[in-house]
Amino acid sequence: MSDHLTPATELARHAHTPFPGASPQYESARRALLADEIELRRHMTRVAEQRRALPPGPVIRKDYRFKDEHGADLGLADLFGDKTTLITYFWMYGPQRERPCPMCTNWLGAVNGNAADVQQKAALKVLGRSPVERQLAFAQERGWRDLRFVQTVGDDYAQDLGILLPDGSEYPALIVFQRTGSEVRLFWASEMTREMADPGQDPRDAPDIAALWSLLDLTPEGRGTDWYPKLSY
Repeated sequence: MSDHLTPATELARHAHTPFPGASPQYESARRALLADEIELRRHMTRVAEQRRALPPGPVIRKDYRFKDEHGADLGLADLFGDKTTLITYFWMYGPQRERPCPMCTNWLGAVNGNAADVQQKAALKVLGRSPVERQLAFAQERGWRDLRFVQTVGDDYAQDLGILLPDGSEYPALIVFQRTGSEVRLFWASEMTREMADPGQDPRDAPDIAALWSLLDLTPEGRGTDWYPKLSY
């Protein structure tokens, strides 16, 4: 990103409140907020540039196995299809769960709406410990048409990621892989764990990948601290 950018406070002066009658206090506070929003946008751009500039990650040498909706036995490299980038989301829907995690379900619902577009640029797979048929049945129930579900064969993948808990439940994992020739490497993994959460906040990435929370952050009430999505209302 260019180092010769117009100061955010100057850009914020171009703003126009869309409705008449705003008080001077509102106008002043909104311009100050807008300057911070511009700085946030610029910082997010720098972070994205840093992410793309990461050195090559570790080669994935373990032969993790997966099963797709057709019953085919696949390795990690097979999940790429004809793409060189693979986006994976391991969701909380293990065989011990009667129903999937509501938070995972909420996020995947939003991703489903973008999946067909994303898959023009990168492979996108949803991984789960439940049989793939069980995952697909839930997807059909939700009306998800564009997500591709894959079953992890055995628990090596979840165990090696450190997301399989002693009680048989699991944490989610968002991981991006890159394929170069015959090698598959880690490109990026979400690593903001619970230990890194700030006081009074749930653990989350930055930027927040969940459209639900990003939208609620625009409201006067915000996301709050005691409300979470449900599978049904």
